[in-house]
Amino acid sequence: MTAADEVPGDEYAGLWLTPDQLASWLSVVRLITRLPWAIDSQLQREADISMIEYMTMAMLGEAPQWTLRMSDLAERTSSSLSRLSHLVKRLENRGYVRREADPADGRFTNAILLPAGQRKMESAAPAHVAHIRTLVIDNLSPERLRRLGQDADRIVGRIDSPAR
Repeated sequence: MTAADEVPGDEYAGLWLTPDQLASWLSVVRLITRLPWAIDSQLQREADISMIEYMTMAMLGEAPQWTLRMSDLAERTSSSLSRLSHLVKRLENRGYVRREADPADGRFTNAILLPAGQRKMESAAPAHVAHIRTLVIDNLSPERLRRLGQDADRIVGRIDSPAR
C-alpha cells in the first residue's frame, strides 16, 4: 500500500510509503536480491566456490596468521555460528581451512586459512574483481560510489544498532 492509497480513518496512514519511496525501496530490494546472486553465480561458474566461501576465506586471509575465532568470523561474514560451522567443514573437506582450539582460550575454536585456500582465493580473485568492477565499481562515478558506500554503512549501522 502506498500513501496515495490511504483510506480515511486508516490508523496506519502515516506508515505507508509514497510512490517515490516505494519505487526506491523496490530498487533496493532488487539490488540486495540480485547482486549476491550474480556474484555467487560467477564464483561458482569460474572458481567452483560460493560467495560466502570466498568471503570466509577472504576474512581469514586478512587476519593475522590467517586465523580468526569462529565467533569473530561469523560476525564478519554476517553468518550464524551454526551456518558458519557447516561452511567451514566444507572448506576443511576441500583442504582450504582447518579448525583448532584457540591456544589462548580452549573454549573457543579458531579457523585457519591454509595455503591451498590462499591459492584458491588468488586464482579466483582476478575474475571476481573484474566482475565486481563491471557490476558496481565502473558503473558509478567515484562520488556516487562513495555515497553508496556511506549509505550502505548507515543502513548496516541501523541494523546493528541495539536500539532497533
